[in-house]
Amino acid sequence: MQTAWLQRANHPHCLLFFSGWGMDPEPFRFLPARSCDVLLVHDYRHLQLPELEPLAAYRQVHLAAWSMGVWVAAHLLADRAGSFASRTALAGTLSPIDAGRGLPPEAYATMVDSFGPEVLDTFYANMFDDPAQHSRFLASRPRRAMAALREEMAAFRAAVLAAPPVRDIYTKKIVTSRDRIFTGRNQLRAWGRDTATVHAWPHFPFHLFADWRDLLAA
Repeated sequence: MQTAWLQRANHPHCLLFFSGWGMDPEPFRFLPARSCDVLLVHDYRHLQLPELEPLAAYRQVHLAAWSMGVWVAAHLLADRAGSFASRTALAGTLSPIDAGRGLPPEAYATMVDSFGPEVLDTFYANMFDDPAQHSRFLASRPRRAMAALREEMAAFRAAVLAAPPVRDIYTKKIVTSRDRIFTGRNQLRAWGRDTATVHAWPHFPFHLFADWRDLLAA
């Protein structure tokens, strides 16, 4: 796992953000953070908790996790969840490889076995329902090698299948109802209608935000 500061301006508050599969800082650099610093976690080939000592200097730390990062954060931070002022899950579930509550196992296996440029392009396209947002993403797409992306996808599957069920650590669960990766139906089934906040967003909704604080306020 790797970390990268998207914003570090000595704000009293910080957002610890677990991104999704295949990401790096590039797709998120456009989004300003006017009232908090933002530390990005990415690259889940090796699930070892990164060094979080710098977070101790902040008055308040919020946790947000997106897509596959929802499972990763819950898996790694269960014992310290209470140290975060809020904990937001976005467009992901605690059962990420599951026919009814995540991605169908057969579809995931096919992606791993046939992974290449065409599969990646299809995945990127399915993160959006607006061609303009898709094009904007491609202009700042992750700068990662294909071999590393496939390795991460396979390693994530192995980790999920080997781990015991993870505990729900989240104080807010945001369901993206126009999602073509984690379908809204599966997200709702995973979280329950009574506890989820539903927005008509695609899987990658960050172009709809004006600031990182919009995620916490959603």
